[in-house]
Amino acid sequence: MPHISYTSINYRANTLELIQRCQEIIAEYAPIGLDLTVRQLYYQLVSRAYIPNNEKSYRHVVNTVSDARMTGDIDWNSIVDRTRNVRSNPHWSHPGEILRSAAHQFQYDKWLDQAERVEVWIEKDALTGVIAGVCNELDVPYFSCRGYTSQSELWRGAQRVLEYHRSLGQGTVILHMGDLDPSGVDMTRDITDRLEIFTSFTHGDEFTVERIALNESQVARYKPPPNPAKLTDSRIDSYIEVFGYQSWELDALDPTVLVALVRDKVGEYRDDDLWNDNVLEEEKAREQLSLISDNFDDVALFVQDTFGEGEK
Repeated sequence: MPHISYTSINYRANTLELIQRCQEIIAEYAPIGLDLTVRQLYYQLVSRAYIPNNEKSYRHVVNTVSDARMTGDIDWNSIVDRTRNVRSNPHWSHPGEILRSAAHQFQYDKWLDQAERVEVWIEKDALTGVIAGVCNELDVPYFSCRGYTSQSELWRGAQRVLEYHRSLGQGTVILHMGDLDPSGVDMTRDITDRLEIFTSFTHGDEFTVERIALNESQVARYKPPPNPAKLTDSRIDSYIEVFGYQSWELDALDPTVLVALVRDKVGEYRDDDLWNDNVLEEEKAREQLSLISDNFDDVALFVQDTFGEGEK
């Protein structure tokens, strides 16, 4: 684990205690493969009553985590920025390696014979890393709306709805996750309304938009720390009538809760017998590809001896 020190800081006692709390929370999630953004770490500190929920506390956590990484007190890999990533081409040292990788990645479309297709749409790009693992495991597409979904992406989503219906006779279920605040609540409505325009379907007919987080029942159950609702939001009046003057961020939910919400809700729309049959067939295909990759040199030699090297 890269605890690398680039400087030294004489921390105050209260800052040392905060660093220790951060280390404890990070260590709690590391064994299950969940890393955290600084904002998620902040909300975990708030929900455990280690710090108050205000902008001053948040800035203190941001600065403390930054300093603690520079001094080697917090692992550089334990805090992530999911909105900024380096992208590059993959490389291989032997042809057999790409076949081995392909064997592990090979998947049938396990939703092909299901009655409905499921997609997960989440308001914040920073949280896609939390749901990516469970969505990949369940073979469902996931998408970061980044607030109100752009016209382009909503149109593309509508084209998927239409294609699933036309070619496979399947309905589509959009599971939406967003903040419980004036705009976050309205985003679910907006997705539904524009999908109706682009598909000419009525909500609940050939597609369903279901808001699975953040909802009042989850606030009551998990008690994420509240924030004042933004009074300058144009939707504030209708929001206050239903939810009052407080709002809650999706980031404030425990990451394991977000994962469980996706897993449980997708399971409601899946025929497990059909799914398990496809998983078995998929495993057989992967074994065949693995056998080829393990014996690549022999296969390549056989092809060369049989067909030659071709004309030069």
